Amino acid sequence: SMGMTLGYAAMIENKEVSWMPSYGPEMRGGTANCVVIVSDKKISSPIVTTFDTVIALNQPSLDKFEKAVKPGGLLMYESTTIIIPPTRTDIEIVPIAASEEASNMNNLKIMNMIVLGGFLAQKEVVAHDSVMKALKKVLPERYHHLLLLNEQALMRGRELVSQTV
Repeated sequence: SMGMTLGYAAMIENKEVSWMPSYGPEMRGGTANCVVIVSDKKISSPIVTTFDTVIALNQPSLDKFEKAVKPGGLLMYESTTIIIPPTRTDIEIVPIAASEEASNMNNLKIMNMIVLGGFLAQKEVVAHDSVMKALKKVLPERYHHLLLLNEQALMRGRELVSQTV
């Protein structure tokens, strides 16, 4: 949902977008992932092997994708669930305790929005208003009563990352 929301927000801003989720057997405990490319220029290929940013929400994902971050890139990781933190010194590493904060906010489902808010504090690839418009498209209408909570989660993610940087 984080990748889809980012992709929709970028489309709202008339940016070029490629969104490739990988769901499958990985969802049952492995490294499910989603590759999102946002650009002001045409995207020549949605297939990439190195990334400007990796957001890892669990240990298997961190273990698999840490080495794929370009030197000088960003690695954001969910520090509540990841036991062995990243070790690279040639990238920016930003921990975010999103699961813990989602628990504090009494809704574990907003963890992704906390992470997205933290990411956008580091790399503002889309505007906050665009994310909120995108959420109206991504969330089924029966969950639109949670838009305010999701907005609070985005803002809390920004705050958490601002405190650690």
